[in-house]
Amino acid sequence: MAELKTKVTDRSVDKFLNGITDKRKRKDSLVVRDLMAQATKAPAEMWGSSIVGFGRYHYKYASGREGDWPLVSFSPRKQNLTLYIMSSFEGYADLMGRLGKYKTGKACLYIKSLDDVHLPTLKTLIQKSVKYLIKKYPRK
Repeated sequence: MAELKTKVTDRSVDKFLNGITDKRKRKDSLVVRDLMAQATKAPAEMWGSSIVGFGRYHYKYASGREGDWPLVSFSPRKQNLTLYIMSSFEGYADLMGRLGKYKTGKACLYIKSLDDVHLPTLKTLIQKSVKYLIKKYPRK
């Protein structure tokens, strides 16, 4: 079975975030970092070379594939600030309807700028995603 390529590293989150050359993206990343740290009560960790993750959960699929992944994470990509949150919790669609301007992928929320979204709604999305994953994948 193939091993996950994206794993936690010992790279410095602060060095990574402070190295973002786009001032707005750096500022937005620092805000998202704080929101995710508050929601998880966990320190930021680098996952691979460009994902900032918080907390961890262990998943195991029926196929036998298993691994660890951050409860929530984000990556300041060139085009967007990409947030990795769950979308299957109750109330997700309602919150997304109030969020503002964004795009989504399978488990990704793409935001050009935090100025485009309602920050309290984003905070609630992050918190509910974390609670959902903790409930679905309790620590043993």
